[in-house]
This record gives sequence, structure tokens and C-alpha cells, in this order.
Amino acid sequence: MIQLNNITKSFDTLQVLKGIDLSITEGEIVSIVGPSGAGKTTLLHIMGTLDRPDSGTVNVAGVDVNRLKSNQLSHFRSRYIGFVFQFHQLLPEFTALENIMIPGMIALGQHGSSGFPQKSLPFSNNRTLKSHAMSLLETMNLTDRADHKPNQLSGGERQRVAVARALVNNPSVILADEPSGSLDMQNKAELHQLFFDLRDKFGYTFAIVTHDEALAAMTDRTIRLIDGRIDNQ
Repeated sequence: MIQLNNITKSFDTLQVLKGIDLSITEGEIVSIVGPSGAGKTTLLHIMGTLDRPDSGTVNVAGVDVNRLKSNQLSHFRSRYIGFVFQFHQLLPEFTALENIMIPGMIALGQHGSSGFPQKSLPFSNNRTLKSHAMSLLETMNLTDRADHKPNQLSGGERQRVAVARALVNNPSVILADEPSGSLDMQNKAELHQLFFDLRDKFGYTFAIVTHDEALAAMTDRTIRLIDGRIDNQ
């Protein structure tokens, strides 16, 4: 599902990634761990096409993303990749339901040649998108929070809305950057279990950057980055 070959990345004179080779299979949940500054978030951004490597190849869901132009990358991210961040990044002026629908509305508005194999959306218009978003809220046990804005939700509820937003376009890959870093112990445990439940039910592939040792221990495989390289010990 994700194939990285000899990925390097520098910022000015600082080389952050120093030849990363990594393969993540479909339906696998992989944690990426390591000390601060090891290059974890940079690696995740390259996987998610938010940044380009200086060298090396990135293949996601069978697509060589290095060959895609900027507008094609935006289309590709919309259809194939879902993102979950440490701080939910919900838009405060919109309700939970509206926040979930936003990526779907963007996808419905995208037109033109994509340059990669088309991946159908689980909805065809705003009406079916709303119904789909409500079903995701039900999956998250949040149907009674549909009309609540983020400041009316608990931290755990906000993060579950963020997960639903990541899933709305039925992506192939979910990339998460410290997804439970701002949560208390109970909400952390519930969020971690949610990832595995979603994988088991829908077959999603997860790559998760985390400092949480409990989450890393649960995942199918742990990738440890040290000074821009994968530690194979």
C-alpha cells in the first residue's frame, strides 16, 4: 500500500531523512517512533504527499506520486489519504457534521483528469454525503453531537470527529501524527482501540507517528527512526 525507496529530505543544511526504505502492506497498522527531531513527521508528510522528498520514490496505493503535478496531488490526497492530527484541527465555526462533510464537498467539486486510477467516492451529491457523514458519526457513537460545534465537545469527542472527517472520502490510507497526544488516559485507550476496530471492519491501512508506548506496542509493526534513519536493531 505504501512503498518508499531511498527517501532523503533536507531543510537548508540540515538533512532530516537519510535514505529511508519502507514498505507498509494493505490493512497493516504501523507505528513510527523515535526521539524528537528524528524525522518522523517529515516522513509522514512525504507519505501523505504534503511534502516532496529531495530524492527517492514514493508509491501509495499503486500510484507513483512523484510523477503527479500539484493539482493532481491535491486530488490524490482527497481520494486516497485521510489525515488525523494531534490537535483535531476542526473548524470552530462549523458543527461536527459539517466538519466531517467538508472534505467530501471538496472532493465533489474536483473535476478534470486526475492522472491516476479513479477511486469512487461513497456518495454522489451533498444529500448522500450528509447521510454518509451521519453514518460515520454513528460509528463514532456521536450521533447526538451532530449539531454541536467543536467548543461544545470534549477532547475525545473532537478527536473522534476528526477521525470521521479523515474517513469521509473512504481513503485507502490513514496517516496519524500523535493522534492521542492531547488526550487523557481513557480517551487515549478508546481512540487506540477505534483504529483497530476500523481496520478490522473496513480494512484501512494506518501509519501512526506516536510517542505513546502503549499504542506502539499494539500495532502490527513498529518502525523506529533515529537521526533520519530506520533503526533495524
